[in-house]
Amino acid sequence: MASSEEDGTVEEKENNNKRRTKSALATAWLTFYNIAMTAGWLVLAIAMMRFYIQKGTRKGLYRSIARTLKFFQTFALVEVGHCAFGIVKTSVIVTGVQVCSRIFMVWFITNSIRQIQNEESVILFLVVWTMTEITRYSYYTFNLLHLLPYFIKWARYNLFIILYPLGVAGELLTIYAALPFVRRSGMYSMRLPNKYNVSFDYYYCLIVFMLSYIPLFPQLFLHMLRQRRRVLHGEVIVEKDD
Repeated sequence: MASSEEDGTVEEKENNNKRRTKSALATAWLTFYNIAMTAGWLVLAIAMMRFYIQKGTRKGLYRSIARTLKFFQTFALVEVGHCAFGIVKTSVIVTGVQVCSRIFMVWFITNSIRQIQNEESVILFLVVWTMTEITRYSYYTFNLLHLLPYFIKWARYNLFIILYPLGVAGELLTIYAALPFVRRSGMYSMRLPNKYNVSFDYYYCLIVFMLSYIPLFPQLFLHMLRQRRRVLHGEVIVEKDD
C-alpha cells in the first residue's frame, strides 16, 4: 500500500510539473506574440501619422501601409488557434468571426478594389483598428507580465464604446462604396454557363456580408459590455448555455 501511494504521489508530481511547464511555455509565447503585435500596430500608427504630416492628404495613405497592414492583420489568425487549443479561454467562434471579417475587409475589399482606397471610410476604420489593437495588445502584454497600469485597463474597457461603432461604420461605408465597382467589373463572380455549372455573384455576397452586421454587431458589443462590467466593476457575469 505504501509503495502504491508513493507511486501515485510521484506520478501526480510529474503531471503537475508537466502542466507548469506547458503553462510557462504558453505564457512565454503569448507574451512574445502580444509584444510583437503591439509593436506592429504601433509601426502602422507611426507610418500613417508620418504620411499625413508629409503629404497633407489621405490619398495614397492606404497603399503606403498596405503591406504591413496585411501582414499583421493576417497573422492575427494565430489567435483562432490560441482559442482552439485552449491556450486562451475565449470563444473560438467569437474570435474567428472578428479576425476573419477583418481579413476579408483587408484582402477581398480594400486591397482588391483600388478605386475605394482613398475613401474617408477606409481611413476611418484604419485609425479605429490601429487605436483598438494598440490598446488591446498592450493590455494583454502588461497583464501577462503582471504589470498592468490602470489607465491601460481603463482604455481597453472604455474606448471600445466609441471606437467599435465608428469602426463598424467605416467598414460598412467602405463596402457600400465598393458595390458599384464590383457590379461593373464582375470581380470574383461566376456566371452561367461554365464548366462547373455554378453561379456566384460577389456583389450580392457583399450585401449579405453587410447585412450580417445587423445580428453580429449587437452580440459582440454586448459581449464587450459584459466583459467591461466584470473587469472594471467586479460583477459576476453568468453566461447562459446555448
